[in-house]
Amino acid sequence: MSVVTAPTRTAAELALIERAEMQASGTARQQSALELLRAEGLPSRRVEAWHYTDLRALMGRRADVSASASTDASYLTPFLPHSAIVDLGSEPAGNDLAPGVSIALATDAADWNERVNHLDRPFDTLRVVNAALGAKGTSIAIADGADVTQPIELRSQPDSRGGQSFSAVSVGSGAKAVIVERQPMAGSSSLSSSIHTLDIGDGSDILWIIVQEKGADETHLGQLNVTLRADSKFRLFVLNAGGAIIRQEVHAVTVGEGADIQIRGVNLLQAGQHVDVTTTLYHNVAHTTSTEIFRNVLLGGHGVFQGMIRVAKGAQKTDARLACNTLLLSDEGEFSAKPELEIFADDVQCGHGATAGEINADHLFYLMSRGIPEAAARALLVKAFVGEVVEELEYQPAIEALEARIDAWLALPH
Repeated sequence: MSVVTAPTRTAAELALIERAEMQASGTARQQSALELLRAEGLPSRRVEAWHYTDLRALMGRRADVSASASTDASYLTPFLPHSAIVDLGSEPAGNDLAPGVSIALATDAADWNERVNHLDRPFDTLRVVNAALGAKGTSIAIADGADVTQPIELRSQPDSRGGQSFSAVSVGSGAKAVIVERQPMAGSSSLSSSIHTLDIGDGSDILWIIVQEKGADETHLGQLNVTLRADSKFRLFVLNAGGAIIRQEVHAVTVGEGADIQIRGVNLLQAGQHVDVTTTLYHNVAHTTSTEIFRNVLLGGHGVFQGMIRVAKGAQKTDARLACNTLLLSDEGEFSAKPELEIFADDVQCGHGATAGEINADHLFYLMSRGIPEAAARALLVKAFVGEVVEELEYQPAIEALEARIDAWLALPH
């Protein structure tokens, strides 16, 4: 006879469950997610996908979710000029979006029984948390052939405890758009989550920008799920410049030939932060391409990059590459990198790699020998290190906005 005992819940798990119970709306979807959260709790390092980010232990350091408000005033200004603002989960107010774009309240959320990260548990952790905390969603549709010149900014509605949001974005054939996902400061010790699904039609071109600037003691769990159809192009830029515990997942799958994925990202960390970027790129059909590059700057804290490229059987002529490059500016910082390839086709070009190091002493000496103070010289070299991937966006408004955010971070007292 075997006896199975229920695991002891940590203070953070109990606080999370209590919060979900207080916010329960009575919907079957939320109640089902809450039951799963009660039964399974948060993942620990024993779960492969969370090996470097023991969420159960990390959130245990911040069990208090009764936060105080500290909303970021800069949030009121759009990240890109003249953007159309979409308040996720709110009733659409008026119709100031560009022609070809329509929005409505979402009637459902992403299915947590679909394991987008195959190393997670039998269900998707982030989707369960998002649904259990009562995320409100928005559906956005971009019509066939629409050339949306006005950027679309997606905003959750954070309160002192954090905001929970969900969006389902569908893009018709031959469309083009720029979408910005903002994750601003919410409240002290708050927990926020966001789940987004993006379906890109044949021949469409989408630029998606994630800007995460949470407060120094906030937790944020984010996930972006992308489906690319024939000859579509998906460009993504991720900037992590804040937060205490951050997990950003990106899962993309090609289902049409000629699809192209271009991902660039910058993670800026200082003492006390834990920032995890986990990506999976699934090439399921032939003649598709992807390139993924992340640049990380550490003044302290713990950074994580888990990046997988998976080429399915029959997905011949795939060209896929990923790289993770880390600049360590302090002995107090550490970075865990896990690039992976799973290839089941024999006519492909795939590569992956990771590097870590300090500022080149010769480069620093060169700048200082020309009268530039050491601190300014270091800042210039750091900016050049991350600036390479920013400039690859080839979209000047975004380049300028991202460079301004990076300059502001470098100017902070660390």
